[in-house]
Amino acid sequence: MLLPRAGCRTPPPLAALAQVLRLEQGRRTGLLFPLQKLERYLAPGTDTARFRLFQPALPALQRAEALFKSGRDHPIDYVSSAVRMAHAPLLSLPEVCFIGRSNVGKSSLIRALFSLSPEVEVRVSKTPGHTKKMNFFKVGKYFTLVDMPGYGYRAPQDFVEMVEAYLQERHNLKRTFMLVDGVVGLQKTDHIAVEMLEEFGIPYVIVLTKIDRASRGLLLKNVLEIQEYVKEKTQGCFPQLFLVSSLEFSGVHLLRCFVAHVTGNLPMVEAS
Repeated sequence: MLLPRAGCRTPPPLAALAQVLRLEQGRRTGLLFPLQKLERYLAPGTDTARFRLFQPALPALQRAEALFKSGRDHPIDYVSSAVRMAHAPLLSLPEVCFIGRSNVGKSSLIRALFSLSPEVEVRVSKTPGHTKKMNFFKVGKYFTLVDMPGYGYRAPQDFVEMVEAYLQERHNLKRTFMLVDGVVGLQKTDHIAVEMLEEFGIPYVIVLTKIDRASRGLLLKNVLEIQEYVKEKTQGCFPQLFLVSSLEFSGVHLLRCFVAHVTGNLPMVEAS
């Protein structure tokens, strides 16, 4: 769950793009574009088009980072929490939501995204299923980010009713970010979530979390299997996967940029 923070904290070293740019090129590329790093291990002739569909240049990454960094003229505020749509705040800004299985690392990822904002604290519980409500955060005058309850293990009893109503009724929702554990890949509950998003015609993207915990071979296997699943079984899913490690900050800068892009705050994304 995300809550407003009373004090300040020191951002992790690689949370800022400026720190990443000081790294040697190989490690820098791996942190900014982790999917691209896997390309060298693919079999010859493998189609890599879906590895590079969203590959913004440095200026776009920098503009996106600025959106996630709070300031006097750019507050990032906790708005409210809701257990049903009747209690959800009426906001007109473009909105994105994050969903995923309990213990997929959703709160850890949102904490990484907001790591440069001292006013925002993300509480990460060691107990799966800690988030029981929809938590709304307003990012300046630009967009709203919604932290949804986890599904599967220890999901709230009214999870389906809550989430289905949100997805169907939230007309300013621009993209749903569906988090999948990069170690175990798609699970049965993830397939159910995909079916729900497809049924409602909701545009979404799959984000593989905890990639630092997966061996290279296992991660590549899961990436290729999920990419094939997306290609063959989905209509509303963005073809490129996003790989992230909230611990090492791999892929976090790219994901910030994609959030900024889909909310209309980077209308022109230059390719690197």
